[in-house]
Amino acid sequence: MSKNNITPAEIKKLFPKRPPDSHKGDFGKVFILAGSEGMLGAAILCGRGALRIGAGLVYLGCPLKARDTVNCATPEIIVVGGDKAADYLTAAQKADAIAVGPGLGWRRDIARDMLFKLSDEKFSGPVVVDADGLNAFIGDISALEKLQLKLVLTPHPGEMARLLGQKSAEIQKNREKTAAETAKLLKCTVVLKGYRTVVADQGGALYINETGNPGLATGGVGDVLTGMIVGLAARGIPAFEAAAAAVYLHGLAGDLAAKEKGEYGLIASDLIEKIPNAIQ
Repeated sequence: MSKNNITPAEIKKLFPKRPPDSHKGDFGKVFILAGSEGMLGAAILCGRGALRIGAGLVYLGCPLKARDTVNCATPEIIVVGGDKAADYLTAAQKADAIAVGPGLGWRRDIARDMLFKLSDEKFSGPVVVDADGLNAFIGDISALEKLQLKLVLTPHPGEMARLLGQKSAEIQKNREKTAAETAKLLKCTVVLKGYRTVVADQGGALYINETGNPGLATGGVGDVLTGMIVGLAARGIPAFEAAAAAVYLHGLAGDLAAKEKGEYGLIASDLIEKIPNAIQ
C-alpha cells in the first residue's frame, strides 16, 4: 500500500476555469438508479450532489409512480421512471458514469440486474455502487468479482461487514487493510466511509481523508457523497482521484456547514449548499 496525500492544490486542478463556449455536454452525463417508497429523498440528495459538484447532465431513475414527484423536487434533473432494470438501460447507456444504490430498499434486485446488464453490454464508464446496491450482493461477493465494470464501492463499516461476512468492529480495527484488500480482491476502488474515510484502489494507492466533523453523522450524507463521486467521475477523472477529491470536498463542505449551523443542527441538505463554497 502506498499512501497518497492528495492536496487541496491538486484537487483545485480538477476545477479549471470553464471556457466561454462551454455547454452542458462538456461536463459529463450521469445516470443514478436510486430511491424507493419512503426513501425518495436519498435519490434526490444523490442527484443534487452530482449537480453541485459540476456534472453537466444528471438522469435519475426512480419508481415509475414517483417520477413526477421526484421531478418537481429536482427540476434540474431528468427523471426516468421504471420498475425494472430494462426501463433504465437507455438512459444509463447515455451516461459517462453511473451510480446505483441510494435508498433502493426492496428495489435492490433491480440494481443487481442492471449491473449485470451493463457488464454484458460492456459499459466502459465508472460505476459507483452504494448502500442497497451493495446489499444486493450480501452472501454472494463472488458475483461482484464477475462484473466486467469499473466499480467504485462506497460502503460504511456495517455494509462492508455484511458484504465480507465479518463484524463491524473487525472492519473498524483494520480500516486501511480492509479497504486495500477488498479493492485488490474485486479489482475496483473502495471508499470505506466513516471517521477518516479510506479510499483504496486495486493498484495499492491509499488516501486517508482528514476533512469533516461529527455533524456529518446524519441521514442522507452518504447519498450526497455518492452523487459527488459519480459527478466527478463522469468528467473522465480517474476513479481513485474522483473518489478522493469528492471525499475531501464532502468533508470540507461539512466543515463549512458546521461553522454556520453547528454540528447538532447540520443536515444533508446544508452540506449540498456548501459544495460550491468548498470548491471555491
